[in-house]
Amino acid sequence: MQLSNDEIRRYSRHLILPEVGMAGQKKICSTSVLCVGAGGLGSPIAMYLAAAGIGKIGIVDFDTVDFSNLQRQILHSTADVGRSKAESAKETIAGLNPGVEVVIHNTRLSSENALEIIAQYDIVVDGTDNFPTRYLTNDACVLLKKANVYGSIFRFEGQASVFAPHLGGPCYRCLYPEPPPPGMVPSCAEGGVLGVLPGIIGCIQSTEILKLALGKGNSLIGRLLLFNALDMKFRELKLRRDPKCPLCGDHPSITQLIDYEQFCGIPAEPVNPAVNPDEVSVQDMKKALSDVSLGIRVIDVRDSDEWQICHVEGVTLFPLGNLPQRFTELDPNQTLYVHCKSGIRSMKAVKFLKEQGFKYAKSVKGGIAAWSDEIDHSVAKY
Repeated sequence: MQLSNDEIRRYSRHLILPEVGMAGQKKICSTSVLCVGAGGLGSPIAMYLAAAGIGKIGIVDFDTVDFSNLQRQILHSTADVGRSKAESAKETIAGLNPGVEVVIHNTRLSSENALEIIAQYDIVVDGTDNFPTRYLTNDACVLLKKANVYGSIFRFEGQASVFAPHLGGPCYRCLYPEPPPPGMVPSCAEGGVLGVLPGIIGCIQSTEILKLALGKGNSLIGRLLLFNALDMKFRELKLRRDPKCPLCGDHPSITQLIDYEQFCGIPAEPVNPAVNPDEVSVQDMKKALSDVSLGIRVIDVRDSDEWQICHVEGVTLFPLGNLPQRFTELDPNQTLYVHCKSGIRSMKAVKFLKEQGFKYAKSVKGGIAAWSDEIDHSVAKY
C-alpha cells in the first residue's frame, strides 16, 4: 500500500520515528483491531487507535449512552445520550480520522457469535466490564490464536496485560482460573471509578496494540502491569503460562466456547420470573414509611457518601460494611425492609441478617433507583 500526501501529513510524527517510519506506518494502517466494548476503556482505545491510523476498527457494544457514562466515556457526548454506543463511536471516529474503516457489531458478544466476529480481526482489545464476556473473549482469542490486549479498572486502580499463548505467554485463565463468586466484585456502577483512570489504562492498551502491529519493543506478554492512581505508582507482576491451564495448558480440556454465564455462576433469567420471597417492591416500601402502624423499619445499606447524594426521608443508614458490628441495634423480631442503590447489596444484607436469626428481613427490589423511577422523581439517580 502507498500513503497519500494527506496521510503523510497526518502521520508525519510517526514517520520521523526511526522505529516506525514509512514501513511501520503501513503496518499500522494494514492492521485490524476489534474493540470489545465502547465504554470507559474502549473510548480512549478506539480514539487513539483511529488517530494512529489503524486501518480497520471493529466496535462490539449493544448498550446505549447514559448520562452516567459521560464522566469517563469520551467517545460520547451529551447529545449522544440514548443513542447506540456503537453508532456514537463510529461517528466520533469518523470525525477524528475518516480514513479508518469502522465496523460496528451492535450486539452482545456471545458463544454463538464470538468466533465469527473475532476471526475478522488481527488483534482483540478487551474493554469489558463483566466476567462472562472477559472469559469469553479470552477463550475465543486463544482458540483463534489472536492476541488479547487486556485491561480492567475499579475505583482508583487498574491493570493491563497482553494474553497470547501462541506467542509464548499465558492466557487470562492462567492468571484467574476461576471467576469470583457473583456479586463479590462490585461493578463500577456499584463501586465507582475515577473518570481519568480508564484513559490511563486504555492508553496503555493502545500502546501495546501499536507495538504488536509494529513488531517493536517489549510487550506486556508475560507481565501484569498494576496502577494505583491515588499513590501514582506502577507495579509489575511476572506471569507464566500454566501447564495445567484447561485452555492453553499442555492438555487442554476446553476446546470450544462454553456457557459463560453459567461458568461465572450467574443464573439464567427465567421466562416467567416468580416473585422472590425475600424481595418487596418500592411501593411496599412506600406503604411501610407512610403507615407507622405496620411496624416495619426501613434501612439503607449504601455507603455514607452515597447517602449524601440522595436518600429517602424516614430511612436509617446502616452501611453494609458496618452491618456485622451494628446488627444488634436492630430488632430480630421486627419486619425489616432493606434497600441500597439497585438491590444487590440489600440482598447480601438480607442474607446476612437471616443468618443472624432475622426472620422478617426483605430486600427492596431495584433500590433507590427504582424509588426515583416509580415513587419520587426528585430523588437523584447516580
